[in-house]
Amino acid sequence: MLRIRGLRVAYGKALVLDGIDLDVEVGESVALMGRNGMGKTTLIRAISGIRPPTVIAGTIELDGADITARTSHRIARAGIGLVPQGRQVFGSLSVRENLAIVPHPAESEWTIERVFGMFPRLEERSRSAARTLSGGEQQMLAIGRALMTAPSLLLMDEPSEGLAPAVLRVIEERLQVLRESGLAVLVAEQNVDLALALGDRVLIIGEAGRIAWEGTPDDLAADPRPVHQYLGL
Repeated sequence: MLRIRGLRVAYGKALVLDGIDLDVEVGESVALMGRNGMGKTTLIRAISGIRPPTVIAGTIELDGADITARTSHRIARAGIGLVPQGRQVFGSLSVRENLAIVPHPAESEWTIERVFGMFPRLEERSRSAARTLSGGEQQMLAIGRALMTAPSLLLMDEPSEGLAPAVLRVIEERLQVLRESGLAVLVAEQNVDLALALGDRVLIIGEAGRIAWEGTPDDLAADPRPVHQYLGL
């Protein structure tokens, strides 16, 4: 599904990613970890077509098609949904309007009602302005908005950021449902427990801007040294 080879990404003259190779297969969930500043968000933005940063070398392919130089809206239409860091919901619009405003393929099985079924709290607040929602409710809305584009691959950037444990458990349960439904997911996450719970595989970006470690959650459970070495935990 997603195939990245030799990806080099920079902000101006500052090189952040230097030779990333990464694959996400159909229906697979991959957790991307690394210390702050190692390039997790940079990679998510590069895949999504959001500029800056600038891709200076390498390729990003989705289902065999090169999307490296495509604009973000064309990448979204190709089947990549984004849940950005900080939610970035449309604060002046209602919950329902946030879900209705995104491009929605006519043949999609995702409807506003289906999103409400996944997150009942959003239905309760459907007429509320998004800016009045709690952080957890805004995260639910950001996930629902991405699902409304009917993605085959969901990108998530720090979905646990700023969430209370009780809300995080709800988000984790819903993401597990999505994972089990066969939706491919690439999640950049600082919360080790959430990353290990969601990922079939785990990738850790090191200080060189490359993948420093790759394995399964079971591998890390058996030998947590990479967590200590690359995450400082």
